[in-house]
Amino acid sequence: MAKELDKYEQSSFLIIKVTYMYYLSGRSQRRIAKDLGISVTTVSRLLKKGREKNIIEFVIRDPYVECLKLEKDLKKIFGLTDVVIAPAVDGQIIGEESLNDPGDGEVVKKLVALEAARYLQRIITKDDVLGITWGSTIYHMINYLNPAQRIPATFVTLHGSLSYYVNGWDVRVLIRRIAKAFSGKNYSLPTNAMVSSPVLAKLLREEKNVAKVYEMFDKINISIAGMGSLYPELNSILSKPDYLSPDDLKQLQRQHVVGDIALHFFDTEGRECRTDLIDRTLSMDFDAFKNIKQKITVASGVEKAYTAYSALKGGLIDTLIVDNQLAEKILELHHREKDLRKNVYTKFDQ
Repeated sequence: MAKELDKYEQSSFLIIKVTYMYYLSGRSQRRIAKDLGISVTTVSRLLKKGREKNIIEFVIRDPYVECLKLEKDLKKIFGLTDVVIAPAVDGQIIGEESLNDPGDGEVVKKLVALEAARYLQRIITKDDVLGITWGSTIYHMINYLNPAQRIPATFVTLHGSLSYYVNGWDVRVLIRRIAKAFSGKNYSLPTNAMVSSPVLAKLLREEKNVAKVYEMFDKINISIAGMGSLYPELNSILSKPDYLSPDDLKQLQRQHVVGDIALHFFDTEGRECRTDLIDRTLSMDFDAFKNIKQKITVASGVEKAYTAYSALKGGLIDTLIVDNQLAEKILELHHREKDLRKNVYTKFDQ
């Protein structure tokens, strides 16, 4: 296992992008700073980091440059606002550490979380209302936030508590930590995420403290979420009996569930699976989630490729932050499906 990543290390993807724009696209440091919304001093520092990390030797070395191609292809195919690719490749240097095993899922997850932390700190403003979900990736992302960058934004949980899993990953813990890191305000649902009946869920939504958070949902303009995978393997923690009963799981599988995001389960086309879990769950409504202006999704590992691809098809993602291997697999699935459709139409025309 590699050593813990440097919490305040600069975004590797941003270093790659700045060096590419400067050395290969011929843009000035001032133009780069304007295009990326950072200072000229930061551009200069990132170019220096690129030389120190041996990412550049007058050219950007493969496979790092491949990350930029993946970014371009994903943005074009899925109409995304932004894409960030964490270069989880042999020899990737992070501070004093080197990633020698790109198959180490935990280290790759931390690389992606680091990119998410740096991305969030680049885009967030004091007027933003940001919704977050639970999970290990969001937990690591918050660990990598630089506390020196204080933006007094507002933070809201997108769903109720799942504290009976890993307490440190629970959304109510995470919302307090991220608000503290940015010196902002936070609002959380003071109840469990899933309850025993739709009647109880309805009563809870009418409680004063719960209703106040539901009102905040309408103000959210950015969300940042991980995602769980339920296809081809049941990798999501939510698939365990502590959350889903065998009957719940069977209902979802009959509707071709592939994953979950913000405690909503969706199928191969990114549509919500219509089960009674919807009425028993305290969370932001699925359609309201889809209408958030900037939905950031953070994911790692090729096992989440089907889930991520389905979410992209369903318009559940605006900004995608993933590792390079997952990005490649998503594009592979897209091209495979495209070729299949082409063959079907060709046979039909004949």
